[in-house]
Amino acid sequence: MIKRLRNRFICITMLSVTAVMLLLTIILNAANYVSTDSDLKQTLSLIYENEGTIPHSRFLPPSGSDSADAPTPSENDGSLSDIAPPDSQSSQDVQAPPDDKIARREGPFTAETPFSTRFFVLRYTSGGTLTEANLDSIASVTADDTQDYLSAALAHGAGYGYCGSYRFLVAQTDDGENIAIFLDCYHELRAMRLVLMWSLLADAACILLVFLLVVLLSRRAIDPVVRSAQQQKQFITDASHELKTPITVIATSLKVLEMETGKQKWIDKAMAQTEKLTSLVTSLVTLSRMDEEDSPLRMEDFPVSDAVRETAESFTDFAASKGHELRLSIADGLTYRGDEYAVRQLVSVLLDNAVKYALPDSPIEFSLEKAKRGVVLRSSNACEDVAPADAQKLFDRFYRADPSRSSGSGFGIGLSIARSIAEGHHGSIRARVDDGKIEFTAELK
Repeated sequence: MIKRLRNRFICITMLSVTAVMLLLTIILNAANYVSTDSDLKQTLSLIYENEGTIPHSRFLPPSGSDSADAPTPSENDGSLSDIAPPDSQSSQDVQAPPDDKIARREGPFTAETPFSTRFFVLRYTSGGTLTEANLDSIASVTADDTQDYLSAALAHGAGYGYCGSYRFLVAQTDDGENIAIFLDCYHELRAMRLVLMWSLLADAACILLVFLLVVLLSRRAIDPVVRSAQQQKQFITDASHELKTPITVIATSLKVLEMETGKQKWIDKAMAQTEKLTSLVTSLVTLSRMDEEDSPLRMEDFPVSDAVRETAESFTDFAASKGHELRLSIADGLTYRGDEYAVRQLVSVLLDNAVKYALPDSPIEFSLEKAKRGVVLRSSNACEDVAPADAQKLFDRFYRADPSRSSGSGFGIGLSIARSIAEGHHGSIRARVDDGKIEFTAELK
């Protein structure tokens, strides 16, 4: 149990961290893509609005203010004595240029944008005939390449698109002519790929680091639960040993009393309760042993078909005495590697539970099948209404779907033993309620 608890803690922690890291990576890369794509669209729109060019004057300072205050060569007599050495000027004398001297910036554009942006423009008729190719702002595209890009624009139609390392815009000019503007975005696409690659590598490194830390610290994290579980198991073990002696003494005394006084209903009732207490103590010890770190199960190859059939057939008379027909469907010739005694106990628990809680005069079906890995045991019978949401709670210790049965012959611990046996064989057991029938399926791998 402790090993399963630790593994579950590690799995839940790593799944949570991985989900958060991946979500953060997706958000950052999506924001990077949206921002970069928006800048590219603005650049294409600027070129389109200016009829296939990027105007230099748009990013220059206003005219008429760049030379009014500047000294001209004629104002200087050329004497070196009029020029102060650089180190003689204090830092207070150095002034920043006025605002009207600074090139303007608009969004992603600067004064260098007209010189650093690489693009070309194709103009064509509605029939797809190229009328003009402006390749002045691109060096890697020649006139022989224009037809391929024109075909891509025609296939895409109006709007924005991608063609290799180019982002393009297809639209119509005011005079009704078609225009396709191709903007080189190789560096932008490469930057996005690098951000994605490095963010994924960072995710992997962080996840690996967290995994190592969780593995190292998981023992300390679950230490309170481990101590509590160990104390609980120790209590059950000690209590079981302490109860065995008085129960044995009571059972022996009752037998001696019966021999002296003869059979009496009061003695029979006391002996029946003593047997129930013995069964409860045995079940508690079994559960405690199954929860130990080192499984008590002995894995050996054995003929599981024969073992299951022999155990199931022993319940035929018991089921008939309760008014139930036991229908068996056991696959022949199956071999399984596991603990034969535990598998027989699992079959007994399932059939005993079915006989106790099946509706009167209803049949009980039990089967053994071959699975891809291991075998599958199934038990089904008609039962009183059990909420589907409560089906899995039946495997909890001392749980009863109907509280009024608390004084019945069972303790609500048998199915807990069945689950421990199934999990001890690296399998699982589940319950399903449908149309007034309950089916238990145990997979042993």
